[in-house]
Amino acid sequence: MIFEEKRPIHLILESLFDTYSKRVLDVKKITSALIESKIINHQNDIINDHIAFRTMGVKNLGIKSLEKIFLHHGYVKRDFYSFENKKLNAYWYSHLERNMPRIFISELRVDELSKQTAEIIYKYTNQVTSDPVDKLDLNSYSEVINFLSKPLWNLPTVDDYNNLLKESEYASWVVYNRYYLNHYTISVHELSKNYNTLEKFNIFLIGLNIKLNDSGGIIKKSKDGLLLQSSSIANKVKATFANNETKLISGSYVEFAERRILPEFLK
Repeated sequence: MIFEEKRPIHLILESLFDTYSKRVLDVKKITSALIESKIINHQNDIINDHIAFRTMGVKNLGIKSLEKIFLHHGYVKRDFYSFENKKLNAYWYSHLERNMPRIFISELRVDELSKQTAEIIYKYTNQVTSDPVDKLDLNSYSEVINFLSKPLWNLPTVDDYNNLLKESEYASWVVYNRYYLNHYTISVHELSKNYNTLEKFNIFLIGLNIKLNDSGGIIKKSKDGLLLQSSSIANKVKATFANNETKLISGSYVEFAERRILPEFLK
């Protein structure tokens, strides 16, 4: 994800993607295969549908804090989502410029978790005593990236991570990864006709030995049937916890989206 313009928001997104793509090996594998198969000429031909962040819904953090960065840089807050099973709230954000990816920010409703799990989360998030975004110069690319990359609280212990994982994979992921990019999304419908549906593109991915997440079905469809999504299984990364303990944990993944034409534009 490289932009011709180099305003702060472009540099922020480029830096986030660079760090993410170095850690998620499937990004390079898929991109290289698309180029070798002459589906695209270079990585910039891939249209990034959206990138996603995970947050904790607690004081001084969560959606209301993180969204300030993107609202400042021209993003507009759109629809609200509630994921009851995972106890999540979320919003998506769009930019007036066509080539900018959507932003998806979710937050965990911590107060709906068990007392034991919530106490573990608060043990870390209570170390943040004011909204950290309010202290940033949002026009400074380096300040924003440094903030998104640095620890917000102490490294968790392996025991705390494991206990969170028992109730909420989301909670365990955020307490370790913080504002690390959770996934980026390839717009399948923007590819050439032999690959521009999710069904066709998934066959291509399976041919690359990309493991797809089949929880809830390999292809997930929105209620209106206009958005179809699949995703790779997050690769395992070696993580260092408090007291220099290490453990293989789930990292980030790649998502694939097919957006169908709105009914009013079919004719």
